[in-house]
Amino acid sequence: MTIDLHAERRTGGVDAAAAAARRVIAALVRAGDLSDTDMADIAGRLNAVADELEAAAPSRGDRLVDMWQGDGNTRHDPVTGPENPVAPPLEYTGNEDGSIEGTVTLDLPYQGPPSSVHGGVSALLLDHTLGVANGWAGVPGMTAELTLRYHRLTPLFEPLTVSARQTSVDGRKIRTVGAIRAGGRDCVTAEGLFIATYPPRPR
Repeated sequence: MTIDLHAERRTGGVDAAAAAARRVIAALVRAGDLSDTDMADIAGRLNAVADELEAAAPSRGDRLVDMWQGDGNTRHDPVTGPENPVAPPLEYTGNEDGSIEGTVTLDLPYQGPPSSVHGGVSALLLDHTLGVANGWAGVPGMTAELTLRYHRLTPLFEPLTVSARQTSVDGRKIRTVGAIRAGGRDCVTAEGLFIATYPPRPR
């Protein structure tokens, strides 16, 4: 038996807008200056959308309170958040053995080396995944140390499996491991030290 450990994607509202923005980001990176598209016109239309959103946005404080309501499956984070256009987004399942796992395919916006995932993006994915694994294990915490080993280039354009599991708890110290794999081979592995504490939610 497995359990979904991510916020549910909605078909409308901000989730739909964020999904459209992901398409725009990927299309801009793909087009570059090789496209015959009128980029000045594109920029004007995108700025008009941004103007409309900024004019209608609530205060930052109200938005922060709204972001941190709910069951802990945040909808806004840059890894799994369905309402964050920066997020791929990655979706996890929690397994009976205490591990978690998700599959994601990354496109050109996440590129570092040619046709490969930027190392900082890999670090982001693993930091978040180890944190979610701690929550699934029942002892969450904040990252104190994250040690990464890059075994080989992590490919774009093909499915990546991102996994993690908590390995020990010693007082407030939590240790967790994880990996990004492609084709069954390790691309990046991680070891994390977390501290069992969490900042209060905005109110």
